[in-house]
Amino acid sequence: MKITTWNVNSVRLRLENLARLIKEIKPDVICLQEIKVVTDLFPGEDIAALGYPHQAVAGMKGYNGVAILSKLPLQKIGTKDWCGKQDCRHIFATIDTGDIGGKVGPIEINNFYIPAGGDIPDPKKNDKFAHKLQFLEESAKWHKARRKKTAARVLVGDLNIAPLETDVWSHKQLLKVVSHTPVEVEGLAKLQAAGPWIDAVREIIPPEESIFSWWSYRSRDWTVNDRGRRLDHIWVTEPLQDKITGAHILREARSWEKPSDHVPVTITLKL
Repeated sequence: MKITTWNVNSVRLRLENLARLIKEIKPDVICLQEIKVVTDLFPGEDIAALGYPHQAVAGMKGYNGVAILSKLPLQKIGTKDWCGKQDCRHIFATIDTGDIGGKVGPIEINNFYIPAGGDIPDPKKNDKFAHKLQFLEESAKWHKARRKKTAARVLVGDLNIAPLETDVWSHKQLLKVVSHTPVEVEGLAKLQAAGPWIDAVREIIPPEESIFSWWSYRSRDWTVNDRGRRLDHIWVTEPLQDKITGAHILREARSWEKPSDHVPVTITLKL
């Protein structure tokens, strides 16, 4: 089973890119963030025609929004609001792997879009940063409360934090920049421990190797300086750890026509 996460930055603007992703990677499940469309206007028929008839969508006008697209039926679909806001940042669903001959039973997919946090890494001066830290704290408590050692679960999404020194182009220069500050990295570590979650991509690509999934639109040519960050993640619980057989970041998608500033991240599970 291939699972892909991608901050698409407006699904309607990037349907052609989504089709290209599907052609090149052939995921079984695609989790999108920042779909930027209300649920009723989500291009479900177009996406079904691409081979993904099973869809779970939580959308809102203009920004945010998450969706799970699947070749396999989705069960127990749900959404959850965080920090007292109804801003469509978390959707989840279960897939019965028995439908493809899998032996691990149902897998729960959690698709998250964690707040970016604004520009000032100070919760007293920046409400957006305070929101981000609160979101991390609340979601960690939720995952810890429902922890179950035998549960096969996947958490994916634009988590808007690059935790490792090799997840950013310059650890030293970004220590005081939102997405790589120590307080954010600590918050993400608590969320990861709450699962407990395993960083599936780093199970395949060693932590010593620099990898990025986001490059700013502000850069005239992202390939020249390669000032990226790994903001997009796929985590799994322990029952799936030994099932991880591959991980791939589609870097070239950043150079596609009308690209998102994020690129798709994919893992392969042998079920």
